[in-house]
Amino acid sequence: MSSTAVGIIGCGNISSIYLQNCHQRFRGIHIAAVADIDVARAQARAAEFGVAKGCSVDELLADPNIKIVINLTVPAAHGEVALKAIAAGKSVYNEKPLAVTRAEAQQMLSMAEAKGVRVGGAPDTFLGAGLQTSRKLIDDGWIGKPIGATAFMLGRGPEGWHPNPYFFYQPGAGPMFDMGPYYLTALTTLLGPVNRVSGSAQVSFAERTITNNLNYGDKIPVNTPTHVVGVLDFAAGAVASIITSFDVWHSTLPWLEIYGSEGTMLVPDPNNFSGSIKIRRGGDSEWREMPLSHSFAENSRGLGVLDMAVAIQENRPHRASGQLAYHVLDIMHAIHDASREGRHMQLTSGIERPAPLPMGMDNKGF
Repeated sequence: MSSTAVGIIGCGNISSIYLQNCHQRFRGIHIAAVADIDVARAQARAAEFGVAKGCSVDELLADPNIKIVINLTVPAAHGEVALKAIAAGKSVYNEKPLAVTRAEAQQMLSMAEAKGVRVGGAPDTFLGAGLQTSRKLIDDGWIGKPIGATAFMLGRGPEGWHPNPYFFYQPGAGPMFDMGPYYLTALTTLLGPVNRVSGSAQVSFAERTITNNLNYGDKIPVNTPTHVVGVLDFAAGAVASIITSFDVWHSTLPWLEIYGSEGTMLVPDPNNFSGSIKIRRGGDSEWREMPLSHSFAENSRGLGVLDMAVAIQENRPHRASGQLAYHVLDIMHAIHDASREGRHMQLTSGIERPAPLPMGMDNKGF
């Protein structure tokens, strides 16, 4: 398999792990160029990771050798940048969420189909050892038929540690759009598509104060809900609840639990690629720690890009697909819509669960 040339647009915090993996670790892809609206920042990132070119966005998109663009811009720019990449004849892999609006995401998917290119989207943590093992345990019947689940992401928000936390409190972000994709991608790849949603959401505090060292004391106006509660009805029959919040100081709730007809499974943090998995079947007196069955236990962000590159060469579906990312986006919007309109929301999007990774996979490709 030949190595696919990839470009990165957006050289902020998250770009470093993508560069480590997609340029220095994974063998099926390499980063040919990095770009940013601040060209000097792109050039610095290129020098830091040994990438041949740091350049403007237009220059990267004009490079005929680059086949896939990794879009690491802020959420509000995800749609605009992705559409430019697709128009340039390139496949695109967006950081989460896929876009701010459903309409923008649908435009991306339609244009990509017309152009004969692909759309993918983060998170790809569901391809890691933790969630792939969880998937195998469910599929192998360890807890019987799944009947329900709970998911919790409870914290105090990023203004204490992120160098530029303003965008987290604007439309397209908030706890649901920022962190919800990890939990909802995990749930849908484990349990299948969601067909009905209800929910409640609120802005608990109209303003947040930055407490990091760079902008200490600056105020952020809050323009998106910061405490969001959803109920999800899955097509296969399970019912799940999810809470995402930037308003909670402390909590002891788990990340994810799956409840089955024969037992319960504790699923690891879906923001990570590994973690502890425990099962307790109906007659068990204690929890049982389950060994990991799959590879990629370390931070493997960019794994979805590698899978996309190999899938293009093999002419098969890629796992972290635009359709999966759109279904997650649709669910998140539906939770907010249900809160605003005071009713259940019936979803029209859907997915087939992506194929599981084979056991024993390594970072050379698929």
